[in-house]
Amino acid sequence: MILYFGDRNRIVEINVDQIVPNPAQPRRNFDKAELENLAQSILANGLLQPITVRKNASGLYEIIAGERRLRACKMVGMTSVPCIISECTPSESAVMAMTENLQRQNLGVFEEAEGIRKLIETWGVTQEEAACRLGKSQSAVANKLRLLKLTEHERQRITEAGLTERHARALVRIEDPEMRKKALNVIIERNYNVRQTDDYVMKLLSGKDAAKQHKTFVVKDVRIFLNTISHAVKTMKESGIPAQTLQSETDEYIECIVRIPKTCAHAGGRKPA
Repeated sequence: MILYFGDRNRIVEINVDQIVPNPAQPRRNFDKAELENLAQSILANGLLQPITVRKNASGLYEIIAGERRLRACKMVGMTSVPCIISECTPSESAVMAMTENLQRQNLGVFEEAEGIRKLIETWGVTQEEAACRLGKSQSAVANKLRLLKLTEHERQRITEAGLTERHARALVRIEDPEMRKKALNVIIERNYNVRQTDDYVMKLLSGKDAAKQHKTFVVKDVRIFLNTISHAVKTMKESGIPAQTLQSETDEYIECIVRIPKTCAHAGGRKPA
């Protein structure tokens, strides 16, 4: 993306009270220790990289890149900071803010997923096109977006517990909300690692699938009923009734015919001597 700064392509001092966050900023959590370290560096060396901003409709300066730096500057008591004013549209600003943060490795897993989703909506592109623009594989983008199926509460618990993206990816495989809630409780309480979490989720899903398959087998496997008929005919033959079973199969049906002589259809059931 090319930005045209014109005669504004220079560094200017702007009062921190006139600078506001970018609404498209994907980052919601800022590590306190990292901010303190950055603040100490700025106190000792000054702000080496200016903050990039744009003037919004309210006359304030909206951050395009550099919210962490601004926060650190405020922590050391700076009342103004060096900025570069960019003449870009709100849409371009949103894309730049999100892309700049997505390129940082310490962005939270759900913050990254939300950022990718917003970029796709802003650009109006497919997952594949977004992956190409972000320099990621389509499968990587799809896997991150799948994490947004987790509820806000589940995401918060996963983040607070220090679980990884792979933990979250295992959990999202569980579609049943109640089962997923119980699984998350167990994983946190037992402090499962990624391997243990994968095994646990697979066990849960296998048990559910087995129960489902068993139910389907009992109800739908017609071989059970055919065997029952064959067993009944065999029992009649052993009792002296010359019953016959004729079975055939067409493209649409399995036909089973049982023939019992009328002479045997009396109270005693046996063929008269």
